Amino acid sequence: MRSSSERARIAEALSKNSMNTYITTPIYYVNAEPHLGHAYTTIVADTYSRFCRLCGNNVRFQTGTDEHGDKIAEAAGREGIGPKAYVDRISALFRDTWPQLQIFPDTFIRTTDRDHIKTVQDILQKVYDQGDIYFDEYSGLYCKGCERFLTEKELVNGNCPDHQVPPREITEQNYFFRMSKYQQQLIDYIHTHPEFITPERYRNEVLSFLQEPLEDLCISRPTSRLTWGIRLPFDESFVTYVWFDALINYLTGIGYPDGEDYTRYWPVAEHLIAKDILKPHAIYWPTMLMAIGLPLFTRLHVHGYWNVDETKMSKSIGNVVRPGDLVAEYGSDTIRYFTLREMSFGLDASFGHDTIIARKNSDLANDLGNLFSRSTAMLMKYTGGLVPRSGPLVPADEELQLVASVMLSRYRETFSNFQFHLGLQSVWEFVSHANKYIVRNEPWALAADPGKTDRLHTVLYNLAECLRLLTLVLSPVMPQTAEKMVAGLGFAAGDPRVASLEQGGVWGLTPPGIKLQKIEVLFPRIEKIKPEEVAAKKPAVQKGQREEDGLITFEQFQAVDLRVAVVVAAERIAKSEKLLKLTVKVPEERTVVAGLAEFYSPEEMVGRRVLMVANLRPARLMGIESQGMLLAAKTEVDGKQRLFLAAVNERVAAGSKVS
Repeated sequence: MRSSSERARIAEALSKNSMNTYITTPIYYVNAEPHLGHAYTTIVADTYSRFCRLCGNNVRFQTGTDEHGDKIAEAAGREGIGPKAYVDRISALFRDTWPQLQIFPDTFIRTTDRDHIKTVQDILQKVYDQGDIYFDEYSGLYCKGCERFLTEKELVNGNCPDHQVPPREITEQNYFFRMSKYQQQLIDYIHTHPEFITPERYRNEVLSFLQEPLEDLCISRPTSRLTWGIRLPFDESFVTYVWFDALINYLTGIGYPDGEDYTRYWPVAEHLIAKDILKPHAIYWPTMLMAIGLPLFTRLHVHGYWNVDETKMSKSIGNVVRPGDLVAEYGSDTIRYFTLREMSFGLDASFGHDTIIARKNSDLANDLGNLFSRSTAMLMKYTGGLVPRSGPLVPADEELQLVASVMLSRYRETFSNFQFHLGLQSVWEFVSHANKYIVRNEPWALAADPGKTDRLHTVLYNLAECLRLLTLVLSPVMPQTAEKMVAGLGFAAGDPRVASLEQGGVWGLTPPGIKLQKIEVLFPRIEKIKPEEVAAKKPAVQKGQREEDGLITFEQFQAVDLRVAVVVAAERIAKSEKLLKLTVKVPEERTVVAGLAEFYSPEEMVGRRVLMVANLRPARLMGIESQGMLLAAKTEVDGKQRLFLAAVNERVAAGSKVS
């Protein structure tokens, strides 16, 4: 787990790097239509690009489609059309999907673009001329799904780990890139640039792989087997292998080698990928860049899978979730928020309609929506919709400002480091504090007392200021909602106070006298079932049971809600040697204070699947509200008592009920 000081150092270094940002998604393979996995990656890239613009950066955000290879030719053949007609249709589906999710990339690149084809051939010729591409015969295990040769060590029970089918042994003559030549140079680079691959677990995975001798990379396919690809400039009887074609898109999209955008943006390039393409991006691509003689990209961000029914989303399995369907049912901002909040970046996450509904009803409607509607309603009622001038501050006001300052600092740090779930958690802690501020200060009571008008105005001003700051920080995540909030608060679109973290990210910028506007409810609740259909669950008391016998009935046991929880963050609690503060998903996020610090480090806790009592009454420990209890067994080891956490199989989804 990367330390907070190191994360802050990376964020500071990036912020000083000419104020430029270049973020890319993978170019998506057009053998299938867009699904939730594609959408998540692109939502993350779009959110990061919006966040960087909020910080004042010049941003280049690129996505696109990968359109050559075996699978494309096969898919086109199944539909009875040519490969070009097929890729045109599927690529358009990707391009048309992104605006539905409020995603607007600066560049949409296709590997069938003429300038891309020319750049790939120029690079191939350069690397060939310097002796780093050679001709040879090779026998290996070829996975058609991956479109690459696999090693024996990569197989699981004889199958490709991603496609669950055995690879086919192929012997043929091909061209090879001398990837092994650059192995030690890559190892040295990764060791001296710890921020190069994030999260850290994937950096360690790559270094572990590089402990074994690296084989050279097959970069061609004979036209006798495949014609749908870019012809090798030095041998027309071969087309280039898909990865040596696809990865170069990151250069062609910004005008390599002579374009002004290449000079501006390549030094700050950041790639965003799912973990299934870690090896091509962390090994193939850096060694290719070394051979070309170019500096490496600055960071590779790797996220996990979206699982449906505990299985990775896959067209072949038939459990694909389509983004357009989700937007039609829940709205784009709800989907953006759900994916960013639900997935702990780097770990797998579980998709479920119930979880989306819970997030929308709880986080968006109850917490954020309620704060906005009740605050603006009181301003309308008590001051005619005009934001009043703040009076003298009391400790409650100063505490609110402090929470806001902590939130802004945490937000900058976490969003800079792709820890969106933690950043949003911090934002919602601020939302919760603002809601409690209303309850504790009772503006309705202040309004009823003519002698407390100054205090009422101070409270109302502070609430308006809370909403302004929330509008600012939520704009990268929920752009449509932020636009509504901006209009409701009376600001003009693009006003730096609601559109610039540099200029607006401090307390006290809402101008007294600005007039609020009435807007529609931000997040209407979704009612799954009618209230009258909900039956209260009460544990039955068995007739004749004695209270002192220590036994419980089956019905009483059923009243205990045991659930599988995934630990997504952990930290020690100051002034306590025994307690850890944990953030767990069940599937919603909760804070749990656990007496485990003597037995488990915070780093050991992250990613564990544990058992939790989910319906325990919250309790405050060391000033922190704990919303559950983890199950552990106590036993003696080497003469000392210690605790061992109860755990479950890693395939069990967060929130699964234990029965």
